[in-house]
Amino acid sequence: MTPMNALAPLPFPTSADPSSIPSLPHNLEAEQALLGALMFDNAVFERLSDRLRGSHFYEPFHQRLYDAIEDHIRQGMLAEPTILMERFKQDPAFQEFGGLRYLADLVDRAPPAANAPDYARVVYDLALRRDLIRIGGEIIKEAPAPETPAIDQIESAEQQLYTLAETGKPSSGFVSFSHALSGAVQMAAEAYQRDGKLAGLATHLDDLDQKLGGLHPSDLLILAGRPSMGKTALATNIAFNVARNYRWEPTPEGRKTVNGGVVAFYSLEMSAEQLAMRILADASGVSSDKLRKGEIDAADFGRIRDAAVEIGESPLYIDATGGLSISKLAARARRLKRMEHGLDLIIVDYLQLVTTGEGNSQKNRVQEVSEITGGLKALAKELSVPIIALSQLSRQVEQREDKRPQLSDLRESGSIEQDADCVMFVYRESYYLGRAEPREGTEEHLKWQEDMDRLRNQAEVVIGKQRHGPIGIVKLSFDADTTKFGNLAHGQRYDSYGD
Repeated sequence: MTPMNALAPLPFPTSADPSSIPSLPHNLEAEQALLGALMFDNAVFERLSDRLRGSHFYEPFHQRLYDAIEDHIRQGMLAEPTILMERFKQDPAFQEFGGLRYLADLVDRAPPAANAPDYARVVYDLALRRDLIRIGGEIIKEAPAPETPAIDQIESAEQQLYTLAETGKPSSGFVSFSHALSGAVQMAAEAYQRDGKLAGLATHLDDLDQKLGGLHPSDLLILAGRPSMGKTALATNIAFNVARNYRWEPTPEGRKTVNGGVVAFYSLEMSAEQLAMRILADASGVSSDKLRKGEIDAADFGRIRDAAVEIGESPLYIDATGGLSISKLAARARRLKRMEHGLDLIIVDYLQLVTTGEGNSQKNRVQEVSEITGGLKALAKELSVPIIALSQLSRQVEQREDKRPQLSDLRESGSIEQDADCVMFVYRESYYLGRAEPREGTEEHLKWQEDMDRLRNQAEVVIGKQRHGPIGIVKLSFDADTTKFGNLAHGQRYDSYGD
């Protein structure tokens, strides 16, 4: 016998008679049973899932009654009929149901406290079904509207369904220390077995990996720099390195990533073809400038063709939609996560081109960026993947003698710095040195040439904030022809930075 049949129905006023209510999924008897159990024994409330809300009840008065019971219990007050009656004296529905007599009958006919979670599950499941019907109705209503693109309607429906699915999962709440410790040991074991012995996802830029410990799930990493410093190039290199090294093993639930990963790259500034051209230059060793201009010979083309075949199956997905809103970005990431291969890394190029999706918003840009960074951090936690978001720097860098970036140089820096788990800056001294060439034939020019030769193929990643480790400077090699970052061959690769 199901829980909903364990309690004989109480009389309802004509307006609430189940036979007169439209046929939306509901069970008023289960609602009565749960409310009666709660008022009979307030301790039952702590055994219910924390996902249940008053809005999940079908009968409006039951919604208000559950909210009142919850308010009293959370404030340490007794929630029983005589006390609750004071709250509903002016409620017409309360009088229509029979007033105090109705509440007393609920308590008198309450089922055993042990059955209360079963009734709660019935109430909650039916609420989800009503939401499904509501969403379906909205889809039917909106589908014929020509002013809203069909793809936007699909993404909106996906987002609503995903949100509904997530609310269907029980909240994790507190976990015991032994449970958390077991998870930490498992992470350490996986790191030991992984290439590079890293706890996080390897970028295969060894010095950066050593400094960061890899890219960690749920982390938001900001990669910032002035124009022409190589932000997109570095992000592209990381994306390609992760995707190229993807390895997986089958599990009962599907497949599990054991090395590398599936990458989603949101290219809001460059087209998918331009991004692919950079990766092709990286993989083939052919200059990206020669590729763009078509200045290649048969040998170059052979290398390009071979590289394309080698990397063509890498799980790197590019979304080059311009002006993408944070909600659509999240919806598309969730969709990719649900696919057979899953999702292991998200890259957003770049932060200031993401929108809030509110056309008539009265918010200033700082508030909008705060909402976007907060949304990206929430998405990283929700999908349990690292997110690298590129960001522009303000022009004040150019006005200093030392042009190495600092946290204060971030545009709308307050929210970005606060939400990020790690803030990194790309810096190439040779870029600025090249713009300050002295007159040829002078002693200064000879010194300048020596410095240029030394710095031409070097770049720095300045780690200005790291929640899980030290800050500092990581030196990398940089090939301007193929826009490729790599590992330096010499031993001294780090500098101290900050206090």
